[in-house]
Amino acid sequence: MKSKFSEINEDPNTADERGKFIHHAEAIGDQREPYGPIGFKGVFISYYATLCAAFAAIGGMVFGYDQGVVSVVLVMPQFLARFTRVSATASGAGFYKGLMTAMIELGAFLGALNQGWIADKISRKYSIVVAVVIFTVGSIVQTAAVDYAMLTVGRFVGGIGVGMLSMVAPLYISEISPPEIRGALLVLEEFCIVAGICVAYWITYGTRYMSGEWAWRLPFLLQMIPSTILGLGILFLPFSPRWLASKGRDAEALESLGKLRQLPVTDQRVQQEWFDIRAEAVFHRQTSAMRHPNLQGKSKLNSIKLELVSWMDCFRKGCWRRTHVGVGIMFFQQFVGINALIYYSPTLFETMGLNYSMQLIMSGVLNVTQLVGVSTSLWTIDKFGRRPLLLWGSFFMTVSHLIIAVFVGKYSQNWPQHRGPGWASAAFLLFYMLSFGATWGPVPWAMPSEIFPSSLRGKGVSLSTCSNWLNNFIIGLITPPLVQNTGFGAYTFFAVFCLLSLVWTFFFVPETRGRTLEQMDHVFKDISSEEEEARRRAIETDIIASHHGNMYLGAKDQ
Repeated sequence: MKSKFSEINEDPNTADERGKFIHHAEAIGDQREPYGPIGFKGVFISYYATLCAAFAAIGGMVFGYDQGVVSVVLVMPQFLARFTRVSATASGAGFYKGLMTAMIELGAFLGALNQGWIADKISRKYSIVVAVVIFTVGSIVQTAAVDYAMLTVGRFVGGIGVGMLSMVAPLYISEISPPEIRGALLVLEEFCIVAGICVAYWITYGTRYMSGEWAWRLPFLLQMIPSTILGLGILFLPFSPRWLASKGRDAEALESLGKLRQLPVTDQRVQQEWFDIRAEAVFHRQTSAMRHPNLQGKSKLNSIKLELVSWMDCFRKGCWRRTHVGVGIMFFQQFVGINALIYYSPTLFETMGLNYSMQLIMSGVLNVTQLVGVSTSLWTIDKFGRRPLLLWGSFFMTVSHLIIAVFVGKYSQNWPQHRGPGWASAAFLLFYMLSFGATWGPVPWAMPSEIFPSSLRGKGVSLSTCSNWLNNFIIGLITPPLVQNTGFGAYTFFAVFCLLSLVWTFFFVPETRGRTLEQMDHVFKDISSEEEEARRRAIETDIIASHHGNMYLGAKDQ
């Protein structure tokens, strides 16, 4: 049986192609032959990678559904009859409701933090299976909960699984995607998150009419369906070629890459990407060895120590700019005020005279509006780039917050007498959701998984995702008192952060559109010394020479 290497050796079209390959230092996006059209059109050309990414993005739907199901369940009479501690009339209800939310986010934080080394150790796809198993255990406990303590433990365990999925799904998608459509495929993660929120919202909107406890148990039970499909189906998807290369499994990496690109492994585009992946893995492996020469032994103690210092490498030269962008972009995603507007919307709709049922419908419309916004980014993120979306999103959200702040400050004391400004506030609420969905919703989930080097990608994405959950927790704590005690001041507060996000993006966030993951060293200008550049070139030359040596020996044996 012929190996993939022997196939390369026997291909006469690759007999003298050394001069055709581009060195990494020269690998500007425009110099490479693309796999297909940039953006949404390319999705239909690279349909296998698209299908793999869409399947992995089910993790986002699990995440979104889990978040969305609680918003309606918490106000169901059937739920409150069982869990009296969180009913509005109970003493300390706010604390117990907050504790339940905090346990979800604590679990998600721990899950995202630990998923970094798990994904590096056992692979991206097997770590998804681990996350699904943990999430399913949490879902079973929630569905069967008979008291507050059992429900809270279930939310904590489920939160661990959610945090793990929120970290590893975009990581896997980024590593299997062609550079021309990587943004669009990463948007699938945010699309599925919002779709999961919408599905959960409308399911619970329907089950609230059921009598008995199945009104809230059924939504918890149903969330196990997509997670089970993901856990079983992911086993049939290919390994990340970049993870395989990081483990020295170069032949398997080439085979996986060819399958994902739907091209023979002898295709020059596949070969070029394979060379880049291997060179980047070797370069960062050597860099780690030079930084930590005393930890290169095979002992378990050295392995543990190297794992720990590798986390610190995310904050050292060669990676700190990327960590700053990954953690910072997740910080601003939460502090642009998405939760503030979602929190205040039921109050706004109530004071405008809408009945309870219409308040729920309008809240559902907000989620659908965000989904429409996310849908547009499937086309725009690779067409226009990440930076323009973030900059324009910050601008539009700043304007929305300021206008809502003015209306709330002037008319909130008597909304029924000022229906016009009330509906104008609702309109800008919808415009904000559309703007967020099209920009700051998807891009922060896409960028962290693009920007880190292969050796630190799992840890870098883990830190970025932890930033999301930590800041989500902080916003959950400060938003209710902000809105309750300051009124329009809350929206002024978030408008300031929207403006700060614009300034921060302008100065610190580079454009990654159309670049391969291996070109991020040059995007972030992390290879700054001539010595590092020479070392990179030497690695690439050795890999290309080794490849052509194999071809020569293969031809000689014919």
